[in-house]
Amino acid sequence: MSKIKICSLGGLNEIGKNMYIVEVEKDIFVFDAGLKYADDRLLGVDYILPNYDYLKENKKRIKGIFITHGHDGQMGAIPDMIRDLENIDIYATAFTVEILKTELQDEKLKTDHLKEIKPHRKIDFGKISIFPFSVTHSVPDAVGYVLNTEDGAIVYTGNFVFDPTMTGPYQTDIGKLAYIGKQGVLCLMGESLYADRSGFTSPNHRISSIVRETIMKNDKRILFNILNAQIFRIQEIFTEIMNTDRNVVILGKRLEATILKAIDRKYIKFDKERLKDIRHVNDENVIILISDEREKTFANITRIVKGYDKFIKLVPEDTIVFASPVYEGMEKSATKLFDKIAQLGCNLVIIPSRKYLGHHASREDTLMMLELMKPKYYFPVIGEYRHQVENARNAEMIGLDEEHIILCLNGDVVTFENGKRIANNEKVKVDDILIDGKTIGDVGELVIKDRELLSENGIVIVSATLDKITKKLLAGPEILTRGFVYVKDSTELIKESEKISLEVIHENIKPNYVDFNKIKSGVRDKLGKYLYKETECKPMILIVIQEV
Repeated sequence: MSKIKICSLGGLNEIGKNMYIVEVEKDIFVFDAGLKYADDRLLGVDYILPNYDYLKENKKRIKGIFITHGHDGQMGAIPDMIRDLENIDIYATAFTVEILKTELQDEKLKTDHLKEIKPHRKIDFGKISIFPFSVTHSVPDAVGYVLNTEDGAIVYTGNFVFDPTMTGPYQTDIGKLAYIGKQGVLCLMGESLYADRSGFTSPNHRISSIVRETIMKNDKRILFNILNAQIFRIQEIFTEIMNTDRNVVILGKRLEATILKAIDRKYIKFDKERLKDIRHVNDENVIILISDEREKTFANITRIVKGYDKFIKLVPEDTIVFASPVYEGMEKSATKLFDKIAQLGCNLVIIPSRKYLGHHASREDTLMMLELMKPKYYFPVIGEYRHQVENARNAEMIGLDEEHIILCLNGDVVTFENGKRIANNEKVKVDDILIDGKTIGDVGELVIKDRELLSENGIVIVSATLDKITKKLLAGPEILTRGFVYVKDSTELIKESEKISLEVIHENIKPNYVDFNKIKSGVRDKLGKYLYKETECKPMILIVIQEV
């Protein structure tokens, strides 16, 4: 008998940033290592990683990181994490390894520890083994994982749907799932994202009909904005294009590399002769695919819509299709973008996310997985807390005892001893790491607060020059503002600000000594109070004092 601990560093009470840890005695197994794209509140931040200090502190005990599929929410943190966990093996199926390899090579990182695995082939770690099983998702070679222990199996589903029409690298082997369930599942970690949606996800995850209709109705240039690794959705678009004489241009180095690899490995069926380079981007009836490059959602399409892209300029005859759902938290940005497209006179097609679903398990999918696995304990994961609660209710519908359903937040540790859950208050440190562009390391909350302050109230700079020997004031104080007030209409405010700053400077100049700290704190205090009294705004105040 053994002691098993399960916790999440990310992925609970949120969408994306999935990272789940299972400890069996001293051995640590990590399932998924994802990122989350920043929403409108995080100014300038491109994406968010889970804080993985716990893994850095215990990296000698880590047996491996096991990735379910090639989406950023599951594997996007690997290029950043691998710098600190460089000797840890990363296990994934063929297509996921190909995507990861490209990502790491672009960052000039080693790929030696990428281990390609095959579904339904066991990986042994002494008394413990890992068994990957294939599931259906929007990317090929998606798997879930079974961690076999002496007390029963810990099963992590990853993202999945049940759809018998999905074949080959998209197919779920239901027989294998039933076999796993018969062997005894101690705890099932099942996804929750669509747990509140009735019925099966299939066939609502298919968009062929709306793509076909859009292409038939619009004989001019069409731009499809799509998530980078939604291979099945890209195949749907390509299938409809193959019924026409149109060519395709792919915008985005990352998207192009992914699609070319998928075609070469037969995951996507398409004639590569019809893939044209950037010189054809302005052809009259070309179809353009656009995605983002590990940056803020809609970044590339926004550049095009605003006219900043050097290759493509929109015209009223263009049609723009948003073929991927809008992330929660990005609705404001999306609405502004849609309005801008309408102002340009372009035809806008938004594939409704309520009608056309992503490849995630709805209520009947989760119930079917529960019925196949017959777990002793059920742990809803992947999704916001409301989704986890609905997933728990689904488990209750088929008779699972409420005491055997686990609802947790990131950092909460669930402990099993001798096959039974025991109560404890243990927690693991969790936090967000904010990544801005190519910045290595956390941007931090203070930086975000400064950005919010600058965006809302602007900045005031107070500058003055002193004589280095006599300490007399040679120039200034001069007031410069950006994003605060219109200077020409605020001359009295500026003059009074200069007067207040001058008084503080004179108060802190001695014959042989200048107290720069008191000048800076005094100006910030007195000038800040004055500006707030007059404008009810709190601009950032910077004081620059130099000696010559």
